[in-house]
Amino acid sequence: MENIQENQTRIILDSIADGVFTVDSDWRITSFNRAAENITGIGKKDALGRHCWEVFRASICESHCALRHTVQTGGPVVNRSIFIVNSNGDRVPISISTALLKDNRGKVIGGVETFRDLSLVEALKKELDKSHSFYDIISKNKEMQRLFGIMEQLADSDSTVLIEGESGTGKELFAKAIHSMSSRRKRPVVTINCGAIPDNLLESELFGYKAGAFTDAKKDKAGRIALAEGGTLFLDEIGDISPALQVRLLRVIQDKTYEPLGSTKTEKADVRFVAATNKELERLVKEKRFREDLYYRINVVRLKLPPLRDRKGDIPLLVSHFIKRFNELKGKHILGLKPEVISLLMSHPFPGNIRELENILDYATVVCKDEYIGIEHLPDFLAGTARSLTPPVTIVNTDIKDMERNYIYSALKKNSWNRKTTANSLGMHPTTLWRKIKQMGIIMPDHDGRSKNLG
Repeated sequence: MENIQENQTRIILDSIADGVFTVDSDWRITSFNRAAENITGIGKKDALGRHCWEVFRASICESHCALRHTVQTGGPVVNRSIFIVNSNGDRVPISISTALLKDNRGKVIGGVETFRDLSLVEALKKELDKSHSFYDIISKNKEMQRLFGIMEQLADSDSTVLIEGESGTGKELFAKAIHSMSSRRKRPVVTINCGAIPDNLLESELFGYKAGAFTDAKKDKAGRIALAEGGTLFLDEIGDISPALQVRLLRVIQDKTYEPLGSTKTEKADVRFVAATNKELERLVKEKRFREDLYYRINVVRLKLPPLRDRKGDIPLLVSHFIKRFNELKGKHILGLKPEVISLLMSHPFPGNIRELENILDYATVVCKDEYIGIEHLPDFLAGTARSLTPPVTIVNTDIKDMERNYIYSALKKNSWNRKTTANSLGMHPTTLWRKIKQMGIIMPDHDGRSKNLG
């Protein structure tokens, strides 16, 4: 009778698409189903009797074993994403769940773990990430996508580019992307922050100097222009340079020639110039604080980056990106955000833009010891505002779709459930919004704030 039951159990386990294995109290594998063989590439005979960490070589085996956690605490682990190494040495993404094994008297005799192959899911996520990323710049915002298109058209051009945007919007990432797409990509891209260097030092940093040009100039030093020869020079915060230096810079950009300090010899500059500023240069020109001729010389192609508060639909994508990156850097296993954190981030104005979001998540991943980041893991300045917010909807899984659902719900509520107004604020067509409402199961109130004219 016992053999019949064991045989039935084996048949049932082998019919399951998920991998299943059990261990005894010594952590040796006592059962290993067919799906486990297929996912790991290890045969049942080779797995039975071995320690589980010898078979799986997973990313959590040494310090964060899920099965050990379950045995020690009695609490199950559900759908934790990890990597294992198969018999070919390839990393395989899987989702694991664990539970205790007990005998008839309730004594713990081991544990069971099920795991699902996420290779196809990961491949689809990578394809999705590709569609929303452009040379490390992540966005699905329409205006950002338009800027990506302009940058692609710049690939075969050597035109000077002016990037405008608030601090933290990613101007340097755009500059590096422009360089990476150009024919100069095999040569260096050199950055100089014009606002961080005193004016008297900025000149020598840009143009370099000859020995004896001033008291401490004991030998020749190449400037950033020379270091960027054949490549790209990124002039960050160009709006901060003095009028006197603007004259010298105009000549370099216009004639592609310059003289190092203390030299009478004119040097040629085979450099592409990309400039960036967080100031309104047009206003500075009108106020006579920035040369008009230099402005028109650098403003050949102008890219104006929208602040994060105008592209909040990108927050879920950016959150996913940063958490993944910080997990890898810090050896963490954070799965996402709790619903109230999502709501808080969606309502935050982000004066520091993407850099501020990155810093918030950097801090949170250091402090968080759980699988999901909560309000208590946020910096004090942000956590203090959470008391006035009520989570708009209960969410179980905090993946990108859930964050998008929460975002749309918040926007609808903010706009008194008026679909047309909400669609305009989200930058999507009303029909698209209605389709998403249906797909995401968002329940609209009986009186949704629409008027006959707004539909």
